[in-house]
Amino acid sequence: MMFSSHVRLPFSPGDGYPDPVWVPVIRSARKTLALTLKPDGTLLVRGPLRIPDAEVTAFLAQKESWVRSHLAKQRDTAEAGEPERLTREEIDALIRGARADLPARVIRFGPAVGVSWGRITIRNQRTRWGSCSAAGNLSFNCLLMLAPPEARDYVVIHELCHRLEMNHSARFWAHVARVCPDYRAQKKWFREHGPALMKRMFG
Repeated sequence: MMFSSHVRLPFSPGDGYPDPVWVPVIRSARKTLALTLKPDGTLLVRGPLRIPDAEVTAFLAQKESWVRSHLAKQRDTAEAGEPERLTREEIDALIRGARADLPARVIRFGPAVGVSWGRITIRNQRTRWGSCSAAGNLSFNCLLMLAPPEARDYVVIHELCHRLEMNHSARFWAHVARVCPDYRAQKKWFREHGPALMKRMFG
């Protein structure tokens, strides 16, 4: 069972928005409230079936700083425009660089992780930074050559640790932390900069 309604946003999000702003609320069997900011700048709340509008409004008021900061990020991204696409020649150069750089990092960190590995492949992908097969074959994205060295280290260590745990369990992350203590900072770097790098892949 699911139904929707609208509540008034208890603050003005800024220029470009009507006054008042009405936020759709999708009610379902879920137990908690959740707020989503869509790519077009509109807001959406999901919540329990019987939650009162007043409680949804109070929830939105608590999220004012979150809404403003995320809207600012959206505006900054829009003003920056689409990242410049890489040419075929630039990608070929990244692949050549990655073939020299990333296997050397595997050789460096493999003993620290305590694993062996199989074939190492360099790809030009739009969705993944690396992968590890059940047979121990490793694949890395050539776009890693546009990332800082410590970020490349993290991806290599991440994939090597899948030789110990083919999942993302607590035990897996403990292995990663053992060899890459600052892995959370590197994950944050990819969250903040990775999407723009991926968009540079041509075609």
